[in-house]
Amino acid sequence: MDTDSDSKAEGNSILVAYFSLAGEQYGVGVIEEGNTAVIAKMIAEQTGADVFEIEAVNAYPETYDGLLDVSRQEMSDNARPEIAGMVDNMEDYDIVFVGYPNWWSDMPMIVYNFLESYDFSDKTVIPFCTHGGSGLSGAESTIADITGAEMMDGFDIAGEAAQNQRDKAGEAVTEWLREGGFIE
Repeated sequence: MDTDSDSKAEGNSILVAYFSLAGEQYGVGVIEEGNTAVIAKMIAEQTGADVFEIEAVNAYPETYDGLLDVSRQEMSDNARPEIAGMVDNMEDYDIVFVGYPNWWSDMPMIVYNFLESYDFSDKTVIPFCTHGGSGLSGAESTIADITGAEMMDGFDIAGEAAQNQRDKAGEAVTEWLREGGFIE
C-alpha cells in the first residue's frame, strides 16, 4: 500500500466486510473460493484493510438450484439470516467496503442484516459486488438509506471475471481504488 498523504487509506482505519459463497455458482461452475471473496481480498491487500467475512449461522446450499430456492424465499420473507460473529470494534473503522454477490438484482438478505447491525453514520461506505450481468442494481442508494453513511462510488464485476480472469479483475480493482484515492 502506498502511504502518500493524498491517499484516503492513510490515517484511516479500513474494513473490508464481505459475503461470498463457494460451491456451484452461476457462470463459473463449482468453485472453492467465492467470487466476492476474490475481490474482497484484492481490495484488502491493496488498501491494507482488515477483513471480516459475513458468514451465516445456517449454511447456504452448495448447489446452484438450492441456493436459488433459499435466496428467493429469503427475499420473499424479507428475512434477516443470522450472522455468525460480529465486528467487535466497528467503531474503530472510518471506511467500510461492503461486498456481496448480486442476487435477484439486490443484495443478499444477510447483507441487509449486516448493514442494519451497526452504526455507520460517521463512516464512509463503499459497496462492491460480483454479478452475472446485473451490476450494482441500485444498491448504492439502498445502502445509503440503510446506513446514513457517506457513500463513495461502488464497484461491480462479473463473477466469471473475478473467478477466471483474476489478472484482469485485479487491474480493474486497482484502477477503481486509484480513482477513489485509496492508492496511487
